[in-house]
Amino acid sequence: MRAAGLGVLNLQESPSCGSRNLEDSFEKLQQIGKGTYGLVYMARDCTTGEIVALKKIRMDKEKEGFPITAIREIKLLRKLQHVNVTRLKEIVTSTDSDNNYRGDIYMVFEYMDHDLSGLALRSGARFTVPQIKCYMKQLLTGLHYCHVNRVLHRDIKSSNLLIDNQGNLKLADFGLSRSFSYDHSVNLTNQVITLWYRPPELLLGVTKYGPAVDMWSVGCIFAELLQGKAVLPGKAEPDQLKKIFELCGTPDEINWPGVSRTPWYTKFVPSRPMKRRVREMFRHFDRHALDLLEKMLTLNPAQRISAKDALDAEYFWTDPLPCNPESLPKYESSHEFHMKKRQRQF
Repeated sequence: MRAAGLGVLNLQESPSCGSRNLEDSFEKLQQIGKGTYGLVYMARDCTTGEIVALKKIRMDKEKEGFPITAIREIKLLRKLQHVNVTRLKEIVTSTDSDNNYRGDIYMVFEYMDHDLSGLALRSGARFTVPQIKCYMKQLLTGLHYCHVNRVLHRDIKSSNLLIDNQGNLKLADFGLSRSFSYDHSVNLTNQVITLWYRPPELLLGVTKYGPAVDMWSVGCIFAELLQGKAVLPGKAEPDQLKKIFELCGTPDEINWPGVSRTPWYTKFVPSRPMKRRVREMFRHFDRHALDLLEKMLTLNPAQRISAKDALDAEYFWTDPLPCNPESLPKYESSHEFHMKKRQRQF
């Protein structure tokens, strides 16, 4: 079995900061999304003609200065240089602002034609097995690179996975990302990761965690690609835990040592145990796909599969093999923002 290659940070390439003015340099074409902390636009570089994505950093409530979340995202993206991580090209300022305190700031990214959610929302959309394997392999490769470089994404969901018409998939929206230490010595907020993709340890109040939180989200994405719909669509945190327990069984000291000491265990874990039903619910999945999904949707984060080990799973090395990105179908531009807007109009 082949081992996944380790990634290293490239500190030589970094975006230019504030050297250009938005109004003089870019023509906004249309809104294509809404990031963690700002709107996202498709735009044209007036100098080169290149199509880019502009992410507006929300400054409306920032009397004290530049938002810490944006500083964190910029700092991390200046370090992360990988084919499966979205590339921050530069940072520009705008004098045409609604902000009473200062001009707006925009992050300039390479433009990607689609996000995974937008593609999935297309009428009659269904991905082939080689296509799913191709997307999953790229997602895991990008995430493995982040984890090797001690970065947690903390908001992996289908709308944050960008795809271009060459079939390349890139992790995007690092607004909630954080550096981490492997000894889990630092307390981190558990109020991260979009609810449907949030792992049980965060829902139970854990504040010391690592890469396993991202791998739960990847498992939810994987099941979603295979099933054609979200598999854990909770309405609120208690309902999300209920759905997790109904699918994955209830945690106890046997399958998750220490779980009874998590802050919200007694409040949310039912006294009557529930049986794990992952194999039953997804029995129509390919055997190798089901084996990998089981390891991703493991309740105990210490036992959950890593991105590196997932890349070595039999699933990726058995027929049908992952297709090459460039052989993937070409689609009309599909972003979740537009697809949902279009659905509301009908």
